[in-house]
Amino acid sequence: MPSWLGKLRQGLARTRAGLAASLQSAVRRGVVDEAVLEDLETALLAADLGPELASEVLVSVRSRGAADGDALGAVRRVLREALPTPPAGAPRTRPHVVFVVGVNGGGKTTTVGKLAAREKAAGRRVTIAAADTFRAAAIDQLERWAERAGVELIKHRERADAAAVVFDALQSAKTHGVDAVYVDTAGRLHTKSNLMAELGKLGRVAGREVPGAPHEVLLVIDATTGQNGLTQAREFREATDVTGVVLTKLDGSAKGGIVFAIETELGIPIKLVGVGEQIGDLMPFVPDEFVSALFDGGEASN
Repeated sequence: MPSWLGKLRQGLARTRAGLAASLQSAVRRGVVDEAVLEDLETALLAADLGPELASEVLVSVRSRGAADGDALGAVRRVLREALPTPPAGAPRTRPHVVFVVGVNGGGKTTTVGKLAAREKAAGRRVTIAAADTFRAAAIDQLERWAERAGVELIKHRERADAAAVVFDALQSAKTHGVDAVYVDTAGRLHTKSNLMAELGKLGRVAGREVPGAPHEVLLVIDATTGQNGLTQAREFREATDVTGVVLTKLDGSAKGGIVFAIETELGIPIKLVGVGEQIGDLMPFVPDEFVSALFDGGEASN
């Protein structure tokens, strides 16, 4: 089986292909002229890096790339510098409460299942709260994940009060010494004011039951949506305290540059990336590995 880095490299193949054509053109010609820069800018924007970062890359290639003839190295340096090294995680409370939010179709419910399975595999006790009571399929899907991972699922009937689900899940978690609670919330858009208001209610209920909860709010974004994903991140950040992004379906997208746009334009860290359907295909985001895989290198960039 391929290593995680190998899977990441495979997942970024479509994004890498777009960048590679213009970069290889610069390397072959041995000169960085306006034609090369124009091709590079087109590739960067097509990969959804965003205009700000694309402009930074071009400035660097004009100066450093032209000076030493290493256009590829100049691009790598700028992109790596754009991704801060994630800070060390703070000590976790017990139970550690994580809300998972996002629009429908982004992989939110599957992400909850994968996260719970990872926690369970690490030897922790886990509870899933099926707080997406608007979509019956979400509850059924979580039931299958809970059975597969061997974790507890707290659910109510369809259209039940989501806050009641969260309350029951946290009560159960405290009673049974659970380490982590993952809350699958209803898919929502900023135009659905009632659902956005519900997030605040869920947060208040969680905070009353467990001090500081929710300790994390993870926004799930489908990488194939490109700049629409950036818009989603902006809207959810305004509605709730998003602490990190889970970028799914990276293996089906040529727009992997959205990672940089989310980090540089919004300042929201990418916490995890998904490059497949299996449990092991969702892993913590490591900037060095990501940039290395983006350029098809076998080693981390400096």
